[in-house]
Amino acid sequence: MTTNESQQTPDDDALSAALAHSDQVRNEHHSGGQLDAPAAGTTNADDSAAEAATTAERRDAPAEEWSTGRPVHFEIHAADPKRAAEFYSAAFGWKLEDWSEYAGMPYFGATTGVGNGIDGAIMQREGENPPAGGPVAGAVITIGVADFDAAANSIQAAGGTVALPKYALPGMAWQGYFVDTENNVFGIHQADPNAD
Repeated sequence: MTTNESQQTPDDDALSAALAHSDQVRNEHHSGGQLDAPAAGTTNADDSAAEAATTAERRDAPAEEWSTGRPVHFEIHAADPKRAAEFYSAAFGWKLEDWSEYAGMPYFGATTGVGNGIDGAIMQREGENPPAGGPVAGAVITIGVADFDAAANSIQAAGGTVALPKYALPGMAWQGYFVDTENNVFGIHQADPNAD
């Protein structure tokens, strides 16, 4: 047993399982296939060797298959993952699947669209949501939109609030930030070379 293996925790096992499932989702999403459900009676621990192999394969993939350092998956933490899933579905049309049984916790896989971009998940936050207006806890994702104003209206209709109003990135885009139902900050970005 290596030093890293001896220090592995149950959270590491859950993360490995989530990453392995993310690989499957990415592969199935790009091939148009369906997700394979875990075999009946198996647990994350039963699959740890397969997950480790999948993680190693992903890490060792040639550069043209796996871009080192590029974000490939996100996880939005929420005290109420179902409510957050409903918010992102209503605001942006994300397709969500309940992967809670596989992950061993409330966990909704999110397919955000087709083409360039990444998919991710909404998962159970350990503890309560941060206070609205408090410091950002975690990374901020920015979501590309075709029409800033229409997206802002959808966000607010779904229960989101404005964190930083629309502003121009001159000659590039319109940007703004919002707060979701779990007090997470996220941005929206409409490319527009005429923004000023």
